[in-house]
Amino acid sequence: MTGRRLLAYVIDLFVLGGILILYKLMLGFLSVLTFGLLTPLLVLIGAAVPVAYHTLTIGGPASATWGMRVFGLQVRVWNGGKPGYLQALLHTAAFYVTVSFTGGLILLWALFNNRGRCLHDILCGTLVVRRTLGG
Repeated sequence: MTGRRLLAYVIDLFVLGGILILYKLMLGFLSVLTFGLLTPLLVLIGAAVPVAYHTLTIGGPASATWGMRVFGLQVRVWNGGKPGYLQALLHTAAFYVTVSFTGGLILLWALFNNRGRCLHDILCGTLVVRRTLGG
């Protein structure tokens, strides 16, 4: 399962890379169009793109990012339900905070956890499971 999560994240990085390339093109166009006046605001919005991607996909009906969907994974809350958008935002924020403060080394936690849960999963009361046929 940990291998599936890793490969799913690699796919998510490619998806995010594509989204950010499109965003950068739009940023350049709008910066020229507004003579640079909106550039600081647009850069701040660009920083929110990865957070929005993870929050909207994990909190959405599929409860999974595009990479997770490819590998048949879903995020569930501890009682088996689907996370809402607020819990997905907390999950995403915990992921980015723990990964940024440890340089990604915190993800090794999943290798030593008997359920393969990462620290951000434990902090938010979520787990990543294989998707069932019904949902």
